[in-house]
Amino acid sequence: MKHKGLTLIYTGDGKGKTTAALGLTLRAIGRGMNVCFLQFIKSKQRIYGEAIALEKLGVAMEQLGLGCISQGEEGKGSVKVEQLGIGFTWTKTPEEHREALKKGWEIAKQALQDPTIDLLVLDELNNALSITNFPVDDVLPLDEVITALQNRPTHMNVVITGRNAKQELIDIADLVSTIDCTKHYYNEGISAVKGLEF
Repeated sequence: MKHKGLTLIYTGDGKGKTTAALGLTLRAIGRGMNVCFLQFIKSKQRIYGEAIALEKLGVAMEQLGLGCISQGEEGKGSVKVEQLGIGFTWTKTPEEHREALKKGWEIAKQALQDPTIDLLVLDELNNALSITNFPVDDVLPLDEVITALQNRPTHMNVVITGRNAKQELIDIADLVSTIDCTKHYYNEGISAVKGLEF
């Protein structure tokens, strides 16, 4: 009998939220679980180390359009990685981001109803829900997110990452880890490091 699915949130201003979700992804694959990893902000136009790593681990990768990458064989510890965003909010128009968030939320809602998924990662969903420089409530409604989480298949574990987790999500979560930044090399003038940030 499968256990009750848990909701885990990794939030805060420190580095390591997506990294924590990737660690759980690797652990789940190792245990033969099916994983769906949806990235809300990251653009499919960039190559990220996490996709490269999964390929190096021998997990088959296939482009499915819209930045969708399906990996592995269902039931054998498969993972599906899909980049739903179009990049940082300052790189495109608000309407382009709103459209990407709307499409991304539709994909996430479908994943939240899929009984074959054991672990669903909603990477940077917190960031998407916290956007304030243009309206997102109509394309990514928090109340719909809460309802979809509450009505998912009972065995499905969900990991939500990103800064500024909404209190409503924190309230329904089983685990919330806040990652703080005590010290960061950005402050020393070192920009994003290949292999550490991407």
